Amino acid sequence: MTGPSVATGDAVGRGDGTVFDIGYQRYDGPREGRGRARLAVFKDGVRMALGWGRGGRAKILPWSFIGVMVLIGFILALVAGAALLFGGPDAVEQIPSHSDFYGITSIFILVFAAVVAPELLCPDRRNGVINLYLVRPLTGSDYILARWVAFLVVSLIVAWLPQFVLLIGRVMGNPDPAAYLRDNWLDLPRILAAGAAIALFTTTLAMLVAAFASRRAYAAVFLVGLFAVTAPFTAALSAEVEGTVGQWIGLFTLSNIPVHVNDIIFGEVSEVTGSSPTSELSATILVSWYLLWVVVPGVILWARYRKLTP
Repeated sequence: MTGPSVATGDAVGRGDGTVFDIGYQRYDGPREGRGRARLAVFKDGVRMALGWGRGGRAKILPWSFIGVMVLIGFILALVAGAALLFGGPDAVEQIPSHSDFYGITSIFILVFAAVVAPELLCPDRRNGVINLYLVRPLTGSDYILARWVAFLVVSLIVAWLPQFVLLIGRVMGNPDPAAYLRDNWLDLPRILAAGAAIALFTTTLAMLVAAFASRRAYAAVFLVGLFAVTAPFTAALSAEVEGTVGQWIGLFTLSNIPVHVNDIIFGEVSEVTGSSPTSELSATILVSWYLLWVVVPGVILWARYRKLTP
């Protein structure tokens, strides 16, 4: 076999051997490194969570959740406008507030995260695609951070969009929209902060469960079951046990953990947590408990992927 030929795809005979030039060329374009790889994994995660670029069946689940929550916000906005028109300001006070709305929809956000988040992690591990992602320069930490941020962005959309619909409906339904905005402008930063608190909690917990599950269905069933079991059990037990012990037992109602932070942000107790003795605990305890459930699962999730190599 003689040295390589520089022909353009033709077979060239040289003595007793034949060399084929199949047209491979060196890449001369820009090399964008880890930042570009992280961005690609992030974008792919957002697309997977929302079903973009996939069949219609993949879009049904996420957009059904979003559609239902937006519809609830729209209906509450219409009810608030009608109440103001026919019953006056006092009637509007009986309509669920933005804080109440987060309390109502928090369970939808939790279920959404439990069902959709595994899409971003489980298939990559089961199909071995994770090994392709983790070729250099992308690391396990880069991968999981990009996936986590991707689902956090989606969770923020799910949390904020219905609230914006409700806020716009309340403003437009008021006879003096400018006066309503002037009197209630603090609702906007509170909506953003409370939504971020719920999204951080649900994203981190759902991604952690997905990181250890072999299949998406297993992760979804486990997380939904965890919320479904802890809520009635701890709520009933905390109501039966009086005093400080009952208040601390109520902390283990997982679905209420971000809602207590929501109550602190809005400065009012929502209808969901109003009957829980846990709401009587100090804000420092409730926020610290929330941070514990965000930081510890986040560290475990990062440790799960940090040393992962192809």
